[in-house]
Amino acid sequence: MTKTIAITTLGCKINQFESAAMTQALEKDGFSIVPFSGPADIYLINSCTVTAKTDAESRRLIRRATRLNPEARVVVTGCYAQMAGAELLETPGVNLILGNSEKRDIVGFLREMGVGDGPRAVVADISLQKSGESAPLESFAEHTRAFLQVQNGCDARCAYCIVPFARGASRSVAPEEALDAMSSFTVKGFKEIVLTGIHLGGYGLDLNPPTDLLGLLQRAEGLAAVNRLRIGSVEPTEVSPELICFLAGSKMVCPHLHLPLQSGSDRVLSRMNRGYSTELYRGVVQALVQAIPDICLGTDLIAGFPGETDQEFAETYRFIEELPLAYLHVFPFSPRPGTPAATMTPQLHSRVVKERAEALRLLSEQKKHAYAAGFLGRELRVLVQRDAGGRKGLSRNYLPVLIEGSEGLFNSEVNVLITEAVGGELVGRLAEKVN
Repeated sequence: MTKTIAITTLGCKINQFESAAMTQALEKDGFSIVPFSGPADIYLINSCTVTAKTDAESRRLIRRATRLNPEARVVVTGCYAQMAGAELLETPGVNLILGNSEKRDIVGFLREMGVGDGPRAVVADISLQKSGESAPLESFAEHTRAFLQVQNGCDARCAYCIVPFARGASRSVAPEEALDAMSSFTVKGFKEIVLTGIHLGGYGLDLNPPTDLLGLLQRAEGLAAVNRLRIGSVEPTEVSPELICFLAGSKMVCPHLHLPLQSGSDRVLSRMNRGYSTELYRGVVQALVQAIPDICLGTDLIAGFPGETDQEFAETYRFIEELPLAYLHVFPFSPRPGTPAATMTPQLHSRVVKERAEALRLLSEQKKHAYAAGFLGRELRVLVQRDAGGRKGLSRNYLPVLIEGSEGLFNSEVNVLITEAVGGELVGRLAEKVN
């Protein structure tokens, strides 16, 4: 009898990629994938532990699964499972806990899991993982954009971050393997590939011989391996003049970059162990905008880091106000066990943290609206996606666009004349098909 399995994913694009790989492996082995909102024989939660909120969300999903089917088997994997296996063993309803390395063999573990088995945790020491492997993946549910994991782990030690403990040291996929995967996705009809990694800017430094992200991008461009290639988050210290020059001249890489900042106060950046100053960050942003005027730049910010004074928060707010950023990802500070920041004093009151996060989110909305409004009356190249009956698309510079007259053009890249800007979303009419 075919077993049904419901899968849900929390956290980053790496987790999304790994969930897609697990889904593919399970389907090939005969499992039937069903929505997490309904009954299933097995519930699989691919968890995140970047904040206390994501830990709580994983526990909520466990409770939800047991309510949907009290007889079901509940499996938890991902970063929360990697870091809190013992805690999860005591959680009612959980049958199997798998670390980040173990999720690659999800089929084998599920086939071994018996109905009467007690809870079991299989979590290897992630620090022992020394090589990078991209899980084999043939397709994505989205059908237009594919995510490709080329790097995992992180060697940085930011004071607040638990991710290096959950993901291990930086490990890269060999360039040949990454390029083959890009070509494979392109042959299957994907028009955009998103390169993902925990520390993408550290790509290739662990390989023999060493390489870097720029080297991989240059090889991909030379092979014309992809129609549209999007790169994710890159640290400001890793955006070299050579990388900026390449991005400015590339016909393949989308004009969109996520540059984590975390704070606009140099004193807070120092306590965070971020390794750069606001002056360096501003210089990188200015160089990118000068070289690529329409580039979409986003950033990460932590609100309420331990010891953050009113003055330091004001410095952050003013710094962000002045920068040509298109959006902000705002995270209220969450102490993670075992990190230096968890024991720093003073820890700010939750009310103050919440107020500062809300202020930054409002600023993000202003930035998003202003950036989008700058494209009124202009043409953008937009990839038509299935959402909203096939009328919604994504521009190369990461703006969602509602397209009039795009019926029958699913998974095509078209020119769209922008006629309206509604908040951070654009509306336009079809101008001319590109490919």
